[in-house]
Amino acid sequence: MTSGTVVALGEPALVEGYRLVGAVVRAADTAAVVREAWRDLPDGTVLVVLTSAAARALGPRALATDAPLTVVIPS
Repeated sequence: MTSGTVVALGEPALVEGYRLVGAVVRAADTAAVVREAWRDLPDGTVLVVLTSAAARALGPRALATDAPLTVVIPS
């Protein structure tokens, strides 16, 4: 089993609830803030939960082979 940090990234109203299950929440209202939060993911991040808007802001970066496992919340 892998252990590490789970990060929820995107619009505050959509990611705040992930804090209740222990995720690190990175609220981001703009594409620039999303890209900055992605660049500054905590060491040991193994999973990133993205909102649809955050996924669009990141584009192919979220799918890079060296990126953490990434999922998108269905909208």
